[in-house]
Amino acid sequence: MGPLAGIKIIELAGIGPGPFAAMLFADMGATVIRVDRVQKADLGVALPPRLNIMNRGRRSIAVDLKSKAGVDVVLRLVSQADALIEGFRPGVTERLGLGPEVCLARNPKLVFGRMTGYGQSGPMSSVAGHDINYIALSGVLNMIGERGRKPVPPLNLVGDFGGGGMFLVFGVLCGIIEARSSGKGQVVDAAMTEGAALLANMVWGFRGMNQWSEARADNVLDGGSHFYDTYETKDGKYMAIGAIEKVFYVKLLELMDLNPAEFEPQHDKSKWPQWKARFAEVFKTKTRDEWTKLMAHEDACAFPVLTAEEATTHPHNQARQAFVKHAGVMQVAPAPRFSRTAPELTLPPPSAGEHSAEILREFGFANEEISSLQSGKTVL
Repeated sequence: MGPLAGIKIIELAGIGPGPFAAMLFADMGATVIRVDRVQKADLGVALPPRLNIMNRGRRSIAVDLKSKAGVDVVLRLVSQADALIEGFRPGVTERLGLGPEVCLARNPKLVFGRMTGYGQSGPMSSVAGHDINYIALSGVLNMIGERGRKPVPPLNLVGDFGGGGMFLVFGVLCGIIEARSSGKGQVVDAAMTEGAALLANMVWGFRGMNQWSEARADNVLDGGSHFYDTYETKDGKYMAIGAIEKVFYVKLLELMDLNPAEFEPQHDKSKWPQWKARFAEVFKTKTRDEWTKLMAHEDACAFPVLTAEEATTHPHNQARQAFVKHAGVMQVAPAPRFSRTAPELTLPPPSAGEHSAEILREFGFANEEISSLQSGKTVL
């Protein structure tokens, strides 16, 4: 099932972008084997295994990576895989005996995907950090927030998942495609600082034209303009406005019962503060649902700001089945869609070691070997 059926990925269990990348592979039909540790590690997640949605779609084997026998188990899995992904600080897998040199010696076509905050080299490569730190260093965090106030972290979406996990998947897939023609694997060095910065490359274009201010909420797309922002409604909820193009801008003004001639020229930044204040007054005259009904099916680029619960029940999202209940947990369905090789959700998130024996058999281990590994607690 899915366009990546037949591809095998070994995931060394970690947190954040690594599991997210593995989930994307599994969602698209790849066989993903999650290697958990026998020793309980602090992965920063307190969720019960079945609720850790990012671990969906794959099986788990629990291995003692501090033992030579455990490392040998992983290397035997690696020898039959297309790629391995890991999210440790530089040098950790080398110290375990599972670094790129060792793995590529076992499997010359292997793509070794490495996910870190700052990359495998450079003066900060071994420094600890999280999403907020990575996007701060990339210059992205400084762009997000209200005028005159501190930067606002956009959850952990820009560094961990957008600039991290998605770029790791992209890099690994590029490596797999190239390896099929060259017969040679390679290392993919995915750094969240660089991925996050790349997501903002359009802003660098604006900067090159001297059309981007370093001040927050002073630009078209950062809440600085009156036509691209959120506005509170009469009932304390919000509408999201994105009327950038002239035809949408004019339609928005008409639906707000405002004279378009009084809000021109649209890109006169000196008028934006007073026009934003006027928009704020108008939007408070109706409830969010009243505005939604008024602007529904109109090309004004005005939509309600929904809660997570409301998003699951919105007619469009329901028609697209964008949210699904899988293994008893509401979650986001796999994306994007495919016309022929449609992906579908399969396994629920596993407990550590839930499929150890099954995986070992599949990778050619004899029953006697499996019993020996389990009795010796090399594998649980």
